[in-house]
Amino acid sequence: MKQDLSHVLLSPRITEKATMHSADGVYVFDVATSANKKQIMSAVNATYSVKPRMVRIVNVRAKIVRNMRTGKSGVHQGGKKAYVYLKKGETISLN
Repeated sequence: MKQDLSHVLLSPRITEKATMHSADGVYVFDVATSANKKQIMSAVNATYSVKPRMVRIVNVRAKIVRNMRTGKSGVHQGGKKAYVYLKKGETISLN
């Protein structure tokens, strides 16, 4: 049975830290909270035509934030992010 992998990778994470990692062949993606390592590897392979060497997953906790001017509080949503390691010489174009 074929899996639908379109919901696994939500977006690439473009931050200063993620950009520094991309020089070493490590790319960071926001992924679905129900995704596992095998699904992430398959989704990266199908989307970017590269075979990841390894995947590490990190759970991002939700954070309570407060507006200093109005005093109202809210929540920044948590989620899950994946560090995708590629073989030497392979790259992903995130543009």
